[in-house]
Amino acid sequence: MKVLIAAGGTGGHIYPGIAVAKELVARDAATEVLFVGTARGLENKIVPDSGFQLVLIHSAGLKSVGFVGKIKGLSVLPRSFIEARHLLKEFRPDVVVGAGGYVSGPVLLTAHFMGFPTLVMDSNALPGFTNRRLARFVDKAALTFNDALPFFGEKGIVTGNPVRRDFFDVPTRTPSEPFGLLIFGGSQGARAINNAMIEALPLLRETGSPLRITHQTGEADFEKVREAYINAGAEGADVRPYISDMVAEFEKADVIISRAGATTCAEVAAAGKASLMVPLPSAADDHQRKNAEAMAKEGAVSIILQSELNGASLAARLSDLLADPDKLAAMGIAARRLARPDAAAVTADLIEGLKRA
Repeated sequence: MKVLIAAGGTGGHIYPGIAVAKELVARDAATEVLFVGTARGLENKIVPDSGFQLVLIHSAGLKSVGFVGKIKGLSVLPRSFIEARHLLKEFRPDVVVGAGGYVSGPVLLTAHFMGFPTLVMDSNALPGFTNRRLARFVDKAALTFNDALPFFGEKGIVTGNPVRRDFFDVPTRTPSEPFGLLIFGGSQGARAINNAMIEALPLLRETGSPLRITHQTGEADFEKVREAYINAGAEGADVRPYISDMVAEFEKADVIISRAGATTCAEVAAAGKASLMVPLPSAADDHQRKNAEAMAKEGAVSIILQSELNGASLAARLSDLLADPDKLAAMGIAARRLARPDAAAVTADLIEGLKRA
């Protein structure tokens, strides 16, 4: 079987595609998987590092790029379709998969009109701009949240978001003092979360609950945050610009403070962790808030909107959670119920089914 996967931009689009590709190859070593992306995205590092071949086409976004950006994106579209058509004629895939990013648009649309079976993957409660517009053209949609089903009708199937197997293997912890607190805002950090935590430190010390803190700050805020912990008498906190082994830190955490990107939500669910999420307000279509709300609806997440985030609100919400270990445990159980260890396998089943159809 030959599978073409269009994925680009962020790790949240690329890693699920990688997980599905690995599942397909594990089932049949003769399976050929080819990724297609653009020259600007993280796919240029992640895909080759994962052992898969990547080809590049020209493509540009049309959403949240301003007037000039839209004009540029529209001007690139004809070239995108021509290059996608050339690639499809040359590779002749059995199935074409769109894992996310604006590169998916021209590739899946061209594949549809050339008669190739198509599947789109979407990991957000509100499907992305490109995927919403592809909904009428694709054959199947592999979704993470039930909330996304109405956008795809009978084509949509909730498969879960494929994440690394290691997160599912994180053992269940019984929350107890000193409570493990893991703070991160993505690989670049999150300044709003960093600043709120700096303000919250003296307030948290007043509560008397002993904490074991690991804080990923991002490079830009590292020195400022590290000094703030020292000045607050929390020299024992593990403050780093970047955490390379996130699974190990999940294992030690009782509570996670984070953004609400699709990959973070999936990893929190897979590991079965209680979390306090601060959705990124500038995320396209406010999709992070919708992700967090979908998890909060099931009792897995507590939400603080960034407009309400400061040291006092963060300290108060965190203190309430830490004062109730039973609630922390229940949130972790609720999170794990949302996880789908078989997400990559179910998505691979859909791909194989499209080939046979």
